[in-house]
Amino acid sequence: MSMAETVPVARRGGMRWALGRLARNPSARIGGGVLMLILFCAAFAPWIAPHDPLAVNTLGRLQPPSATHWLGTDEVGRDLASRLIYGTRYFLLICLIASSIAAGFGILLGLVAGAGSALADAIIMRVTDMLLAFPYILLVLAIVAILGPSLWTAMVAVGIAGIPGYARLIRSVALTVKREEYVEAARALGASEAQIIIGTVLPNTISPLVVYLSYATPIAALSAAALSFLGLGAQAPAPEWGAMLVNSRSFLFTAWWAVAAPGLAIFIAIFSMNLLGNGLRDVLDPRDA
Repeated sequence: MSMAETVPVARRGGMRWALGRLARNPSARIGGGVLMLILFCAAFAPWIAPHDPLAVNTLGRLQPPSATHWLGTDEVGRDLASRLIYGTRYFLLICLIASSIAAGFGILLGLVAGAGSALADAIIMRVTDMLLAFPYILLVLAIVAILGPSLWTAMVAVGIAGIPGYARLIRSVALTVKREEYVEAARALGASEAQIIIGTVLPNTISPLVVYLSYATPIAALSAAALSFLGLGAQAPAPEWGAMLVNSRSFLFTAWWAVAAPGLAIFIAIFSMNLLGNGLRDVLDPRDA
């Protein structure tokens, strides 16, 4: 794999070229548009939400959608539309924290393993193999069981479980890049290993990292929602979509809107991220000129 292949964005015009091509991609437009709407709701939730998301009204419990309550009310009379709007903040927080933990440690370990010594490579890869030996959700549940149930421990657990994937990806790119002739030339000219890793190897990981991030982040968000559904993530009365779903599951046949609202919110958010990931893959794929 040549440098032109590993850094297609730089070869074809840089960030302006990538954004222009991304804007012309239907999947990226749809997914990006939905995510921008989620960002907007999270930023302006106090001004958009029609009601207090935590306000209880037992006399108005399980009301169907109406002009007063756009999506109806839940089992204790809280406005579902307001809770979904505030829930975008929890969704984005989960994506940010879990992905930051997984990507931050994964990139560091992958660079050390791929561009460092053989001993470091062997140790890091054996540790990641041990983590990958456990099924993903089982590893997440084990970490949560150790740390205790809460939204923060759920995000940490999902982040830790995602580290091996990032580490193996970055290691594979680093192993490929460090064998290139321009890396050998830089080393012959006196560049240190740190300069080679930061100045040459790391930039070549950006394209595959962005694509992988767009696919791993929805998995992290869905895993955190699953933990909340199991009672191991966000705790009541937090308006987190997974927690909302578990609290209303017993009303599936009597008040379907209480289940449909958070369920559709999770589906649309995850689906939009996958659409954006498809667009990013198309834009950053070096084989697609």
